[in-house]
Amino acid sequence: MPKLTKTVWRLGWVSLFTDVATEMSYPLLPAFLRQLGAGGVWLGWVEGIAESVGAFVKYAAGARSDQGTRRKPYVVAGYTVSSLVRPLLSLAVAPWQVVALRASDRVGKGVRSAPRDALLAASVSPETRAFAFGFHQMMDNLGAVIGPLIAFGLAGALHFSLRQIFAFAIVPGLVAVSVLVFGVKEEAPAPAKEKHEGKAPLDPRVKRYLVAVAIFSLGASADSFLLLRLSHQGLADAMLPIAWLSLNAMKALVNVPGGRLSDRIGHKWTLLGGWTLYAIAYASFPFAKTITATWLVMLGYGLYYGLTEGAEKALLSQLAPAEQRGRAFGTLHAVTGFAVLPANAVFGLLFDAHPESAFFLGAACAGAGALALALVNIPKQNAPSPSPPP
Repeated sequence: MPKLTKTVWRLGWVSLFTDVATEMSYPLLPAFLRQLGAGGVWLGWVEGIAESVGAFVKYAAGARSDQGTRRKPYVVAGYTVSSLVRPLLSLAVAPWQVVALRASDRVGKGVRSAPRDALLAASVSPETRAFAFGFHQMMDNLGAVIGPLIAFGLAGALHFSLRQIFAFAIVPGLVAVSVLVFGVKEEAPAPAKEKHEGKAPLDPRVKRYLVAVAIFSLGASADSFLLLRLSHQGLADAMLPIAWLSLNAMKALVNVPGGRLSDRIGHKWTLLGGWTLYAIAYASFPFAKTITATWLVMLGYGLYYGLTEGAEKALLSQLAPAEQRGRAFGTLHAVTGFAVLPANAVFGLLFDAHPESAFFLGAACAGAGALALALVNIPKQNAPSPSPPP
């Protein structure tokens, strides 16, 4: 197995602790919104507005980080904002406040995401990028397993309320920021010539790839709707974190194998397989009429993440030159973020009126995105670069 650099390892730990904080709260949002008198429409707006606000910031931060000499300050600022804002959910008394706080959290994610991905891509060789991104996503998803377990323990053993659990999320968030500040070192900046070249237009193949991602993302609603469906089918609120962690455990199990598979057979083909699996899973949810059936389909759906989370970013790293990666990753995040506003808003409306139609729409968009990706011409992998520093 290829050796990971210290940068990849430590960014992985930062992601793990951050997701512990996030996923203590996130699976409880549907229940919390119900307590505030809100339903599927509000959940759609919470997710759609939050991701779209974050999308604009992701593009701006990614492009800006290409022009500067360091990416780490953006990463530190983004993680700090999210870690401080997230616990304020404990004070929310109206659905619009949940929307505002969730959007502020995503602003922090927007500031950090593209610079972090560019920082990670620069720390590994082209032949192992999907593996490195897959490992990073595995750590992220492990955090999403641990977070709901902590929430479950706090609610069950210590009888914490939802608000108290939200407040407790500041602890792992501050641990993540500490690891980032003191543990992650940034290498020397790129030469000034490369920074100037970074202002050139993105490669047409990058643009075609991003079009395919946009089409797919128009049907990629938030996974919290799966929790809402389980809740409607009768799953107890206390079990929602367990359902959520089971999905993230499946993701974590397949992230590294999926990344290594992508490095071997090609990022495009792995991504196509993942998007096709997404379409099949979403087309299956309308036929899952019981909690058990829905839960099982959800676990199968988790395999999609293992095939795509490493491959999606590795493919973009393959298409975009190093001096444009901040902007390329920022554009990728922006495209997906802007697409999920209509995706979540429409899905929320359909979910309240006719849930089966919502899932079929998601399946159709995933299939259309896969067809668009199949038409993108992918160049051969770049020649091996010098071994990155440890």
